[in-house]
Amino acid sequence: MSKFWSPAINQLTPYVPGEQPKVENLIKLNTNENPYPPSPRVEEAIHSYSIDRLRLYCDPDATALKQALADHFQLGYSNIFVGNGSDEVLALAFMAFFRQDKPLLLPETTYSFYDVYCHLYDIDYRQIPLNDNFEIDFADYDQPNGGIIFANPNAPTGRLTTLDQIEGLLQSNPDSLVIVDEAYIDFGGRSAVELTRTYDNVLVIQTFSKSRSLAGLRIGFALGHEDLIAGLERVKNSFNSYPLDSIAIVGAVAALEDDKYFQETTQKIIDCREWTTSQLEQLGFEVVPSKTNFVFTRHNSLSGAELMSYLRSNNLLVRHFGKPGIENHLRITIGTPEEMNTLIETLKQHSQI
Repeated sequence: MSKFWSPAINQLTPYVPGEQPKVENLIKLNTNENPYPPSPRVEEAIHSYSIDRLRLYCDPDATALKQALADHFQLGYSNIFVGNGSDEVLALAFMAFFRQDKPLLLPETTYSFYDVYCHLYDIDYRQIPLNDNFEIDFADYDQPNGGIIFANPNAPTGRLTTLDQIEGLLQSNPDSLVIVDEAYIDFGGRSAVELTRTYDNVLVIQTFSKSRSLAGLRIGFALGHEDLIAGLERVKNSFNSYPLDSIAIVGAVAALEDDKYFQETTQKIIDCREWTTSQLEQLGFEVVPSKTNFVFTRHNSLSGAELMSYLRSNNLLVRHFGKPGIENHLRITIGTPEEMNTLIETLKQHSQI
């Protein structure tokens, strides 16, 4: 703490990212990274990029990537916004849309960066509990609000909300912006992007970090009505006009072009998720139905903290949240079949499983 800190910073509790270990030989199942490398086209595009061009500023509009995204989603160029990872896109969206007189509504158990942004920007917000099945119940959101945000599928639970439910929420909140954070949508969900063609009060945010295996390049984007995109651009250009570097742009375009590789790797993860779920259930675990590249699970007799410690001692790194209500759950990223088999075999060796 410093006497030079602003009062708001003194009271801020920052987001804590998943551990990036500095030791070797750990099976890393804690940060929902893709176990497969990016498309070979990404490597080719980056290697063929002229290093001499790095002396020049990157395209502030990331024109090539925006056009590629517009073509991919069959939207207009003016319906696309890009940023330095979906976290930055979310941060700019909170600034652009949620500093309202009424509170922002969000799930009580969800991506923990949301309430960090609220504190950072002094946004009034209200957390809505999930139901007993870890589902978002939009009937609980029928109250005055200055906006709504939720992850779909939700994190860390993995639960999916249907497109019909989302459309009902939009119809019942015509004067509020609804942000659908779709970081994990490619692992079995149906995107709300199609709703952006009909409704001007929905913004969909996605990332290249999960299903496109580009977490290290930091590429996020938003899709929505052109007026929403214009608002994001105003905030972006008041903060950082060059959020995506030149290498990230060419890498993202290349990844987007290789749909065959994308489909193959996401299906591998989906298949491995279902196998892992079945194996965990046979060992006495309860697993929340997941449409993500992770599972959210707890054992019937062992605490989450104990299980995390046991797995860490056996070179397996998973994510544990100490938050009340989910303190006995683990979030386990789906790795390769070999990695998940090691996880299951290690759990079988626990004396109480």
